[in-house]
Amino acid sequence: MSLKGKRIGFGFTGSHCTYAEVMPYLQQLVDEGAEVRPVVSYTLKSTNTRFGEGEEWVRKIEEITGFPVIDSIVGAEPLGPKLPLDCMVVAPMTGNSMSKLANAMTDSPVLMAIKATLRNCKPVVLAISTNDALGLNGVNLMRLMATKNIYFVPFGQDAPEKKPNSMVARMELLRDTVVSSIEGKQFQPVIVEKFRYMN
Repeated sequence: MSLKGKRIGFGFTGSHCTYAEVMPYLQQLVDEGAEVRPVVSYTLKSTNTRFGEGEEWVRKIEEITGFPVIDSIVGAEPLGPKLPLDCMVVAPMTGNSMSKLANAMTDSPVLMAIKATLRNCKPVVLAISTNDALGLNGVNLMRLMATKNIYFVPFGQDAPEKKPNSMVARMELLRDTVVSSIEGKQFQPVIVEKFRYMN
């Protein structure tokens, strides 16, 4: 399936160390002809870290997509009724946002975009990046994996010797997961050996 002409939401939550890894795959969707609408969390926009400044990341995202970022709950709500998406991607999806989604909390633009998309019975693709996927957040991960219209970019332990509870999506499979989700299927295998592919 080609993604040309598909309207795809692309959400960023606060895993700052993952943004640089995600950007090429955001570009890939745009290069294929998708209309990509970016949505950013309050954390991305307002936080400066050793991985970059919030305003700089916003600028890069807007340059790639050609659209201004959606950075408010009010701005994200129309992605349900007025500007429906074919798919909503969140990459990276932090454990914090994952736990809120699993418990029906909507307190950020990205979570509202997810809610708006699920309202339309359209697929939501999550690319997790969390240090506690195999810890307290495990119950939330499993709840979301069992939820209709939610799909996962294949993920695995990124540093099992140092961070045994941490799991991160293999971002290079993002595009294939989006295609499968639009077809109503989970891209497989969903559990992979992430750490073998890390530098």
